[in-house]
Amino acid sequence: MNKATATAMTGMAAAAAVGAAALAMHQKHRHPGKKLKQNANRAIRTLGSVLDSMEAMTR
Repeated sequence: MNKATATAMTGMAAAAAVGAAALAMHQKHRHPGKKLKQNANRAIRTLGSVLDSMEAMTR
């Protein structure tokens, strides 16, 4: 194998490794909207509970 081919193969291997790492990181945080929706639903339920408690205290 000549030097130009070896350099090209090294570059391609490095690019594949970087691409695989980027893909793995991207898939880990694939659905951030789902977590946001769950947190929003939890906050709304908590706020409802607080308002119900305040209403019960004022009676």
